[in-house]
Amino acid sequence: MKEYHSFGWYAARIAPHLPKKAFKPVPTRLFGGLAYFLIVIASFVSIIFFDLNIWLNLLISFILGSSFAGLGFLGHEILHGTVVRKPWLRDLLGAIAFWPLTTGPKLWRKWHNLTHHVHTQDEEKDPDAWPSMQKFKKSRFMRWIYRVPFSIRALSSFASLAVMFTMHSMKMFTVYVKEFKPKKQPGVWLEAILPWATWIGLLVWIGFVKWLFVFLLPLLIANFIVMAYISTNHRLNPLVPVNDPLANSLTVTTPKWVDVLHFNFSYHTEHHLFPGMSPKFYPMVKEQIKQRWPERYHEMPFGKALIALLKTPRVYYHDKEFIDPHKGNLFGSLGNGLNPKNLKIRRTKLKLR
Repeated sequence: MKEYHSFGWYAARIAPHLPKKAFKPVPTRLFGGLAYFLIVIASFVSIIFFDLNIWLNLLISFILGSSFAGLGFLGHEILHGTVVRKPWLRDLLGAIAFWPLTTGPKLWRKWHNLTHHVHTQDEEKDPDAWPSMQKFKKSRFMRWIYRVPFSIRALSSFASLAVMFTMHSMKMFTVYVKEFKPKKQPGVWLEAILPWATWIGLLVWIGFVKWLFVFLLPLLIANFIVMAYISTNHRLNPLVPVNDPLANSLTVTTPKWVDVLHFNFSYHTEHHLFPGMSPKFYPMVKEQIKQRWPERYHEMPFGKALIALLKTPRVYYHDKEFIDPHKGNLFGSLGNGLNPKNLKIRRTKLKLR
């Protein structure tokens, strides 16, 4: 049986070799957020108050969508307390950063910080984990979906990234709102309603056509960018009995300028080892990991990771493999047959009764 270690086990061995400043908040990260905020305002003004041609509006929509995603990555960082530590300021800045993605800071911290990070790739406790065959058999909807040919299913799943973050966020609201204390629930509701009220109010003011370019298309683009990362974070990794970030997480590699635009969000294994550390210092953490446990560490070019997602189903078979229930095809996960260097996907056939 493969040996697993908790994230604390790894962190305890790496932390002494990192500078003290790595464990302090980095408020200068807000300058990146300010740049995105100014781009968003300039884009809004350009579309709302000027009659631009469709191609220029589409270009601005792409810039807006990319900025919404960038703000979301910064919001994720802020709400982990790595930018500012005062709770009220952390939540205020996090709410502003997540406003385009319509996710409130209290919900995000409950769903992401306190649940996903604590129970990563635990089928029962991680709200972001994909199901095993046991759950698949109980879901009439999933059984219907998996009768669709694999190629159509894969392309549909890829296209669904454009709406997945928003839809999953809404689902998480229904799951977790009742877990907040009664006196805190009105605040959670308010954080969920206000962003949508803002965007719907904007629709009433400027009309559907301009709203399409100002918010709807940018939201779809932002969803796609954010979910492209989130989908590669864990969905190629096995389900695990211990929250071991080197087993259950994947770091993707991107050009340096992309890491700058996306606040080093690509360093996901590092993030799960040190969620309270500014991503500014994750390259140092990566270096330490690769010195000590190179055979355990998973990294893959971003594009290859997305291709691997396209080629494999998302239902787990005995935790370490993926299965296409309709055909009975088995595919290895990272560390269990899936080769991150050259995308050799181990595929076998299983006869299902």
